[in-house]
Amino acid sequence: METPTRMKPIQMVDLVGQYLRIKEEVDAAQRRVIESAAFINGPEVKEFEKELATYLGAKHAIGCANGTDALQIAMMALGLKPGDEVITASFTFVATVEVIGLLGLTPVFADVLPGTFNIDPADIKRKLTPKTKAIVPVHLFGQSADMEPIMAIAKEHGLYVIEDNCQAIGSDYAFRDGSKKKAGTIGHIGTTSFFPSKNLGCYGDGGALFTNDDELASKLRRVCNHGSDVRYYHEVVGVNSRLDSLQAAVLRIKLRHLDEYAAARNTAAAVYDRAFAGIAELTVPERSPNSTHVFHQYTLKVSGGKREALRKHLEGKGIPAMIYYPVPCHLQNAYKTARFAEGSLPVTESITHEVLSLPMSTELDEVQLEHITAAVKSFFIKNQ
Repeated sequence: METPTRMKPIQMVDLVGQYLRIKEEVDAAQRRVIESAAFINGPEVKEFEKELATYLGAKHAIGCANGTDALQIAMMALGLKPGDEVITASFTFVATVEVIGLLGLTPVFADVLPGTFNIDPADIKRKLTPKTKAIVPVHLFGQSADMEPIMAIAKEHGLYVIEDNCQAIGSDYAFRDGSKKKAGTIGHIGTTSFFPSKNLGCYGDGGALFTNDDELASKLRRVCNHGSDVRYYHEVVGVNSRLDSLQAAVLRIKLRHLDEYAAARNTAAAVYDRAFAGIAELTVPERSPNSTHVFHQYTLKVSGGKREALRKHLEGKGIPAMIYYPVPCHLQNAYKTARFAEGSLPVTESITHEVLSLPMSTELDEVQLEHITAAVKSFFIKNQ
């Protein structure tokens, strides 16, 4: 393994380095929670929900146990029934589709755009049927899907929109009239995960839902809490899904740094962009004209069948690189159907053979970035 001397080991996400920068704040907050013994729905949770809602410009933010639960709770609160069709992307982490299946709903897959990898509004329109009840756009890798046409489709056909915002929290979406909203606050419900490696991550599992609808917020809270508003009285079937106070305390601190973290990620992305600009076999991430990018991932497209060789070359130099995602959901054994056989989503299937994500972290320094970019460039010099 070749790495420069005196260089910190390179990780996809450097959570320890990030922690050390906020260690005093985090340690004090954790002690405060432990000494209060208010571990569930304590003051830290309530304050975090308020602060998150304010940051996002949403009326309500509701903590829950994880991002997968957030999606399931959203669908339960909207009253979706078995057999209802939900349109979403196949090029996503499986949780998006998993909850659709768990509730007996039918996933319907729309293709994605080849540049941003986000769901294609035109293909959403092509996939509509009388059974369609909801759309779940996934804001992939750090920028928002094109929400304005998606919301127009939903309004025209009386559909719900649930935003899967697990990878783009903090991103701004710009409407055609120049107005802006945070990703996750445009549809009927937004959802997110606070998995540790997320841009806003806790030190365990956590998630949240957002909405601007007071009645819907009440339903979401009820579903999160065993279907109950008053203890021991259960109005609907619910789940037990809570964000604990220790995680909320960490998230309150990290939320204050979220824009700073996004700026650091954009700085690293700009270094990558400049370094790879002249390499014909690499396509750097496309920036949507309608969204800022917070770079949850920095994902290249590698053409010419060279992706695996490049990944192994980087591994040999102490550089991790990941494939998000090698098999799209519609080709996974759990979700295969005749309607979405191989070849049915050509863009999705094509990019799964090309995408490669490089390390992306708030803690990447100049030495690490120089090592990564030099390693990538040396591969293509050798393989011209």
